Amino acid sequence: MLAGIAWMMVALAALAAGVAAAGHAIAYKRDPRAAVAWVIVAFTLPFAGPILYLLFGINRLRRQARRWRRPRAELSGGGPMSSRTTADFSDLQAVGAEHLKELFNLGSRLTDAPMFLGNRAQPLHDGEEAYPAMLEAIRAAERSVNLLTYIFDADEAGRQFVDALADAHRRGVAVRALVDGMGERYSPVPISRWLAEAGLRWAHFLPVRAPWPGAYINLRNHRKILVVDGKLAFTGGMNISSRHYARRPAVPRRVTDLHFRIGGPVVAALQETFLDDWFFVTGEMLGGQRFFPELEPDGPALARPVVDGPDESLGRFQWMVLGGLACAKKRVCIMTPYLIPDRALVAALGTAALRGVSVTIVLPLHADHEFVAWASRAYLWELLERGVRVFFRPPPFAHTKLFLVDRMWLLLGSANLDPRSFRLNFELNLEIYDPHLAGELGRFFDDTVAGCEEATLEQMDARPVHIRLRDGFAKLFSPYL
Repeated sequence: MLAGIAWMMVALAALAAGVAAAGHAIAYKRDPRAAVAWVIVAFTLPFAGPILYLLFGINRLRRQARRWRRPRAELSGGGPMSSRTTADFSDLQAVGAEHLKELFNLGSRLTDAPMFLGNRAQPLHDGEEAYPAMLEAIRAAERSVNLLTYIFDADEAGRQFVDALADAHRRGVAVRALVDGMGERYSPVPISRWLAEAGLRWAHFLPVRAPWPGAYINLRNHRKILVVDGKLAFTGGMNISSRHYARRPAVPRRVTDLHFRIGGPVVAALQETFLDDWFFVTGEMLGGQRFFPELEPDGPALARPVVDGPDESLGRFQWMVLGGLACAKKRVCIMTPYLIPDRALVAALGTAALRGVSVTIVLPLHADHEFVAWASRAYLWELLERGVRVFFRPPPFAHTKLFLVDRMWLLLGSANLDPRSFRLNFELNLEIYDPHLAGELGRFFDDTVAGCEEATLEQMDARPVHIRLRDGFAKLFSPYL
């Protein structure tokens, strides 16, 4: 009798937990596919399903982050910028991009950030070019160095950066380093140990630890920012790891990538993003002229930050990608290490191609995560069928992220074309109008394509049944890849 009552109570408790988890998923999940999946998990795995949803399905960060954000004026100490450091439509006409007016308007309304005049973005290919430039800037720092990265390996490259940061600290430069709590785990030796031994100020972004080891496993800071003295910045897709020495054949698991040296007024926006994240993690409020000095024009580019993450109400990066595809007139060039498109992106890519726009995508031939590559290939036939051209880039693994429209407008930064960058990660990208930079990167894109293998619809259709099943099974997990 008592045993029967006890089992009934357990069953009722399991049902209540399932109802609570399923109800929350139905009420708050934007993607109905994700909501359906969590409802199934909640009811088919008694207790375990609701616990999994609690750990991995709830975005606890959104409302907390909004409470912690500070006004821009408070960050910048009133703002060092004059009104003519920001661009308007006449400046768009001056660079020959008047046909992208709607895209300009989209960025203005979506990001609530100004488009800055007078910027320069210098491409830096692989660790051989990026790391010496970054280290030289750190060694020349006089007031502050702020570094944010996803992966910071304790290896040869990591040692060079820690030593440079430590030397700057000993010179009296205010040094702060922010490392993602999950990204640090890619290194067998945690870089935080080296940072602490060097006496540097550092912090983890959402450390992954007990009692809730999975609480923020899907909410990672994928941004890459280095700002020196508030005047010079670096951003792009490159982490800090010796794997990025792509021109050294002896380096295991080499990675080729693209980073950028940034000058001009938009540097203040990168500084603001770092300080916002630093405050998010540490509660330390920083601002004023020390971090936001007067910035002079440094080049011809119009540039605006596209700051995105699970604490923002809109998927800003995804909307900018969709806007770029909708406004393109002639050509779209895309490089991404991971392509897991949702239905909106599949439709936008296909629609652009059907309109007569040349749409070309470069993917790595051999991915660093095979399961993700399988899922990606399950989508390719849809794109190829609509006229999108897809090329596979041979090793080393291509981690490059680039989105180029009409040799005029580009998105560069940390985000991939996958659900993690669209919905889960904290990302930083720059939208830039600069025909000279776009032309240079367009030539780089064309040179890369010349050495690639083109995918065809016939190849996709000729995949054996077991390969199709494998790829299709991986595709089922697309919302979480």
